[in-house]
Amino acid sequence: MKTESLIATLQDRPIARIAVNSAVTAASVLLCLLVSPTRLLGMELAGIGPNWLLIWVVAWSVKRTAFHGALAGLTLGLIQDGMTAHEPTHTLSLMLVGILTARLRKERYLREDFISVALIAFGMAVIAETVTAIQYSFQGDRSLVEIWTYHQLIALGSAVLSSMWAPIVYFPLKHWWQQMSALEQQT
Repeated sequence: MKTESLIATLQDRPIARIAVNSAVTAASVLLCLLVSPTRLLGMELAGIGPNWLLIWVVAWSVKRTAFHGALAGLTLGLIQDGMTAHEPTHTLSLMLVGILTARLRKERYLREDFISVALIAFGMAVIAETVTAIQYSFQGDRSLVEIWTYHQLIALGSAVLSSMWAPIVYFPLKHWWQQMSALEQQT
């Protein structure tokens, strides 16, 4: 079924619209989770890959409130902690990313979606990796020199790759969520 015919079908069925919108959103999270450990050609720089969950939180939070961004960061952070080591937690960094992205109100600064989403993802990846490095420094099992030396490489690699891949996640989701928002306003 084409997207247009699906949207037309959902126009008069609010329960179905909520269910399909939730399924599409959950499927996009699942796809990001499945792609996270994958290292295909162009998806790796010095052994570091893009932070797909961070990209999703940025895509979600761009047009939402800080509370919704924090909730998305909390949810995906807990999922990522469940898939990896729970120390240091990913929850703090993803919640901060959600809050800061929502507070940016990118329309005030940049009009071009491609550039703004890439820049936001770049900055948020650096912030997220810095939060992780701070957590490692509190653990005390590594020297601060070692932590901050690796932090530079990890933060820059993650930021570059996340900013490059962010539009691929953002644009389809943005289009879908705009369609669903338009349907809600019509009813």
